[in-house]
Amino acid sequence: MIAIVDYGVGNLFSLAGSFREIGAPAVVTGDADELKKADKIVLPGVGAFSDAAKKLRAGGLDRVICAEAADGKPLLGICLGMQLLFDVSFEYGEHRGLGLIPGKVVPLKGRIPPELKIPHIGWNPLFFPKGREKSALYGGVSEGDCVYFVHSYYAAECGDFVTATAEYGIPVTASVEKDNVYGTQFHPEKSGKVGLSILKAFAELK
Repeated sequence: MIAIVDYGVGNLFSLAGSFREIGAPAVVTGDADELKKADKIVLPGVGAFSDAAKKLRAGGLDRVICAEAADGKPLLGICLGMQLLFDVSFEYGEHRGLGLIPGKVVPLKGRIPPELKIPHIGWNPLFFPKGREKSALYGGVSEGDCVYFVHSYYAAECGDFVTATAEYGIPVTASVEKDNVYGTQFHPEKSGKVGLSILKAFAELK
């Protein structure tokens, strides 16, 4: 069973529907015991980093997620959920993340060419780092396959853990991985067959 963390932030039921489509049982829950019983955890998220971090900590779910990840349970963060995996975000101030993957979250503004719109919204091809083994999540994905992004901030100073990038004036971190902790800046649940392939690969992780 896959547990999708319900902490008041995220496109929960679209994500649950995507798992149903690939035949992977999933439950939307904010209950700590349900997260502990699950085989895998997905941390979704949309909106502001600081609000999401506060909501996670208010319910003690941050401690549960970190403990389960430390025990080796596969964890997937999506969009803002991926950003929460890092040490710190500089979105409207400085805010502490879960610290599961080294790195920081910074604004696109001032780092991409000024003619490009923010937020970055749309389909972009994935590029895999040279010399790095392909992530298990990308077993059914080819370089150049497109996925759907909606974001104004991105992960930086995390090069050792980047499994794919996208181009938006600069190389933007599209996904990361550290041991059993995975993150996608894009939305697999909004990325058609490519996204379903990624969710299926996550569901089938051992």
